[in-house]
Amino acid sequence: MTQAKPPVAKRIDHAHTHHGRRVEDPYAWLRAPNWQEVMQKPETLDAEIRAYLEAENTFYEAEFGKPTAVLQDKIYREIRGRIKEDDSGVPSPDGPFAYNSRMLEGKQYPQVVRTPRDGGPEQVLLDCNVEAGEGYFGFAGASHDPSHQILAWAADRAGSEYYDIVLRDLATGADRDDVIAETAGSYVWSNDSRSIYYTEYDDNHRPYRIRRHDLGTAKDADPIIYEEKDPGFFVGVGKTLSDRFIVIDAHDHQTSEVWLIDAATGGEPRLVAPRVADREYDVDERNGVLYIRTNADGAEDYKIVTVSADNAGAENWTDLVPHRESVLILDIALLKNHLLRLEREDGLPRIVARDLRTGKEETVRFEEEAYSLGMSTGYEFDTSVFRLSYSSPTTPNQIWDVDLETGERTLLKTQEVPSGHDPEHYETRRLFATAADGEQVPVTLLYRKGLELDGSHPALLYGYGAYGMSMPASFSVSVLSLVDRGFVYAIAHIRGGMEKGYRWYRQGRRGHKTNTFTDFIAAAEMLIAEGYTAKGKIIAQGGSAGGMLMGAIANLRPDLWGGIIAQVPFVDVLNTMLDDTLPLTPPEWPEWGNPITSADDYQRIAAYAPYEAVSEQDYPPIFALAGLTDPRVTYWEPAKWVAKLRATKTGDAPLYLKTNMGAGHGGASGRFDRLKETAECYAFAIKSAGLDA
Repeated sequence: MTQAKPPVAKRIDHAHTHHGRRVEDPYAWLRAPNWQEVMQKPETLDAEIRAYLEAENTFYEAEFGKPTAVLQDKIYREIRGRIKEDDSGVPSPDGPFAYNSRMLEGKQYPQVVRTPRDGGPEQVLLDCNVEAGEGYFGFAGASHDPSHQILAWAADRAGSEYYDIVLRDLATGADRDDVIAETAGSYVWSNDSRSIYYTEYDDNHRPYRIRRHDLGTAKDADPIIYEEKDPGFFVGVGKTLSDRFIVIDAHDHQTSEVWLIDAATGGEPRLVAPRVADREYDVDERNGVLYIRTNADGAEDYKIVTVSADNAGAENWTDLVPHRESVLILDIALLKNHLLRLEREDGLPRIVARDLRTGKEETVRFEEEAYSLGMSTGYEFDTSVFRLSYSSPTTPNQIWDVDLETGERTLLKTQEVPSGHDPEHYETRRLFATAADGEQVPVTLLYRKGLELDGSHPALLYGYGAYGMSMPASFSVSVLSLVDRGFVYAIAHIRGGMEKGYRWYRQGRRGHKTNTFTDFIAAAEMLIAEGYTAKGKIIAQGGSAGGMLMGAIANLRPDLWGGIIAQVPFVDVLNTMLDDTLPLTPPEWPEWGNPITSADDYQRIAAYAPYEAVSEQDYPPIFALAGLTDPRVTYWEPAKWVAKLRATKTGDAPLYLKTNMGAGHGGASGRFDRLKETAECYAFAIKSAGLDA
């Protein structure tokens, strides 16, 4: 078979000079001047740029897509066979109804339904399969109003994360005429059901403004409730479970500020505490008292304070749950008589419930070596019941209701695997890799029981390591397609996340960013040393900021990897951080540094930025995926990276770029279409590992 010729992107002289350093960027032309328009109207993309992206897609399809089509389809059917297609969630009660969502067999999108709590037939409120049509359909959820008469639902039809909010009369099933178009996707109801507060983007796709839409009026007449002046801060809107306050949150990655609006009477927003650099706080309310999770006063792993809602300044905050070093408080939730907190110590989560009448605390934890735990509170405030979710790499997800008055735990649902799953056939381990500076990096493993530790097995090593995001040790029906073929599946809980507290995050950002990369390499070397795999048999995978990780480890240690899967990879970090018109750039400066104003930040980012650091060396097989309408990691980042790799690297290892020409950061919108993308990645992993099927 004749090999297809890989596309060669043209080079156009282009350079930028900052802080006395000149950097060549010959593929800068791939950034469309009208990128904002392309996000909403992909058809407006420059013809030459489109031709290059489509040439890469054609090359990928000829060299890998078609030759592995049978394997991809096999993996897809395996994964789909582990999913209960006609599946329902667990109903959440709210007044006279219990609300739920469900999936239908063969369908891509959910239905939203409700059932009267005193009996009666189920009512389908929204069928997203009907609304989706044939194109992209990004569903941002649905929210019924307090009177239970109107359903607000939001959808993005381009992958650009512009959401239209539609209002549906639940008595007739008809949608109202007053659509709230092109919002940022977050919205809440006022208590009287007459208004919706929603977020709006600026011209650079940043959520910066809160408006109020009064039902029956034109969107153009919606008053501005709050507008953020700092382009480095994003704005969101929510509501306390008590229904007392609408909550406006302005934040970057390290600093936050909260404003409150009376949810019953409206009025002007009221500031809780003014923003202070590197101080974060979030707010809930009970009986006129605010409960605040914050890192104020040096509480790096957070503490919980209380203050009167009428006099909420930080000078009045009183500690309720003091700071404890290395015990990270991840989240809090309030019920009428109880405070719940989700915390993590030594990499493992637990839920602590405090009776606010007595101060007594009870802890919910599990005994597996690695597991994932979450909590939620539903719609109702006046209840003693909260809901938790639990899973591990070997244990399918379980949903429990816990009654804090009686102590009773009720198992509501266990994830069903129709094709069968026996946890006894698998082993979960939590190991530690020694980083270059001596830190112990947690690594979660999943593999078939009885695995011989002789170095003969391929491994897929996944990593992220940014923004304080911790990677859960949860159950996945997808990874079983690798594990059942003899792979060791591993998650490296590297610095940049918060698996070991806020310190773990702090040591993986800004001036310490390279710890993220060397931690990942240390995890790979530990797997080799312990006999789980061997050099050249490890497939590395990461997406978005984890895609930057993939670009960095490809440059630093190309010899370790059998292949690299980089999904929507943030690989052009220097140029992106130098472009303050891009949606995420100003809010990202606290995470990476500001190379525009700081010579030190510029030099540091330039030293590790994957695009700049591409060099003349042998690289492993690389599969990069992009989304044309992606506002988070713009399509030209992976496109430029692959173009430079093609022109620079030595050796004949395959290099593929696949751009989804009708989707954004999250890839395909339908649940089965997303499985096909997973199957593509796993087929690449299997082939790169030298396996046949």
